[in-house]
Amino acid sequence: MQDCSLTWELDSLYPHPESAEFRAAVDAARAALSSLAERSDSLGTVGADSASAWGGFLGEYGDAVSELNSLGAFVTCHGSADAANRTFMKYEGEIASFGPLVAKICTNIEFGLQAASDQDFAAFLAADQWLSENAFFVTQARKDASLRLPRELELLASELDVDGIHAWGRLYDRVSGAVRVEVMEKGEVVRKSPGQVSFDSPLRPVRENNFYAFSKAWDEVADTCADALNHICGTRLTKYQRLGIDHLAVPLNMNRMTRETLDTMWSVVSERKKCLADYLSAKARLMGLEKLAMFDMDAPLPSAGSTGGQLSYDEACTRTVEAASSFSPDFGEFAEMSIRERWIEVEDREGKRQGGFCTDIGTRKQSRIFMTFTGTVDGMSTLAHEIGHAYHTWVLRDQPIFLRHYPMNLAETASTFAEAVLGESQLALCECENEKRSLLDKMLSDSVAFLMNIHARFLFEDRFHRERPNGEVSSEQLSEFMLAAQKEAYLDALADDGWYPGAWISKLHYYITEWPFYNFPYTFGYLLSLGTYSLAKDSSDFPQQFKDFLVATGCMSSEDAVQKSFGFDLREPDFWNRSLDVVEDRVKQFLELV
Repeated sequence: MQDCSLTWELDSLYPHPESAEFRAAVDAARAALSSLAERSDSLGTVGADSASAWGGFLGEYGDAVSELNSLGAFVTCHGSADAANRTFMKYEGEIASFGPLVAKICTNIEFGLQAASDQDFAAFLAADQWLSENAFFVTQARKDASLRLPRELELLASELDVDGIHAWGRLYDRVSGAVRVEVMEKGEVVRKSPGQVSFDSPLRPVRENNFYAFSKAWDEVADTCADALNHICGTRLTKYQRLGIDHLAVPLNMNRMTRETLDTMWSVVSERKKCLADYLSAKARLMGLEKLAMFDMDAPLPSAGSTGGQLSYDEACTRTVEAASSFSPDFGEFAEMSIRERWIEVEDREGKRQGGFCTDIGTRKQSRIFMTFTGTVDGMSTLAHEIGHAYHTWVLRDQPIFLRHYPMNLAETASTFAEAVLGESQLALCECENEKRSLLDKMLSDSVAFLMNIHARFLFEDRFHRERPNGEVSSEQLSEFMLAAQKEAYLDALADDGWYPGAWISKLHYYITEWPFYNFPYTFGYLLSLGTYSLAKDSSDFPQQFKDFLVATGCMSSEDAVQKSFGFDLREPDFWNRSLDVVEDRVKQFLELV
């Protein structure tokens, strides 16, 4: 592809945020939600006689949510591309402030559905077309209510959470936002935010000094962070105790998966990941070390080859489209369209926010991708990843609004799959051993992150939740838990002084108050994408199966979506073993080049 635009097109989506027309659209969205929130107080009982009224209300609610989400995504696009614009900032905050209205409507819907008997609920679903077509969403909303306290207590808890659990989360945000790391650069001490400190220097002393400076900075706020973590966890456990559930019931429900599936996944990971310890040992030898330390994980290999060279954006687009097309013409055509229609913002310039994302403009059946392309293979991989996200929402574009939502553990399937397709295509094009070894190193570094690092986070968090009912856990104990978790998850493969016991302090994921156990869905999604990739090589029908699966992510449980689309039971080890086969094969290829 040639002349691929570095900037995206937004004008066709909505009027500019600084226009009177956009102001009117936001006001209309607020008015619609306010009206729905008021009406939700008197929805009435659930039964065949009330089905039509409920169906009409939920249909209106779906339209209002779709408009709100699209307006929010549109403003976020503008704000990300021009971070200093105060108008964009104001609108982002204003649209976020509509959250309590949505929460009130959801609460009333869920409790209204929960109050019905099973017989009345079944008759209710059958009596209205909208309800029948959206039965999965309605049934899931009823199930969600079972993990809530009685209505009055739930409403009280929600009000108290503002100055309770969410306040502790905000405290962590403020404390972590103020952390500064003192590092040496060109003979001078420089103070940086944690996100500015890198561990990918080819010089080990630089990585090591950065790591210890990073750890020291976070250690200074350890006690405050321990307080926040204890009270976030304590609040959740108090509620769980009232409900008679354990600490994994809510996150498993949010991810639409069973405990059996989670246990099977971790069991297979534990049984099969010795190959990654072999990879870490081989990488250590290449780097002239006996064992790696945590700060060596992102270090480039000696003689990295051409993967470290510059890559034009046009070339990155061409390779990404070609890789997508090799999987399926449909995916390739979509990738080409998203680039041609300027859905992607990649320009490297001042004034942009950091990071990247793909956001859905549901009312327009389009997506927009935000990133900064710096001319590297990693940047090309990010491009493929985000186009994979966009393809997922594209496949779901004609589904009802409530059947286009998929849980976090399924959200990374198409994106990570796209990365795998691109990675394998690049391996096939490698012209020298150094280049191939570096690409495999990048792939296996990802495997270590998802199968060792994330596993350590899960083991730590699980133990913490088991210990917390016995009283507050000190910062010293938390570090002991983390060290034990890392040694178990990494199979003790790192150097004695190469661990990071303070990882619980710096990891934001533990302090996200809206989503408990934020970490394990990453491993689930990673292995799901590898497992589906392994299936792609064995079936000519796979592209259509994959599309069917992406549709199923919006209207089925995780287990049912995989079972119906691919015929595998996630509660059994077969599928997960296929995923680990892919990892093991990559390790084998890497070891052959060492």
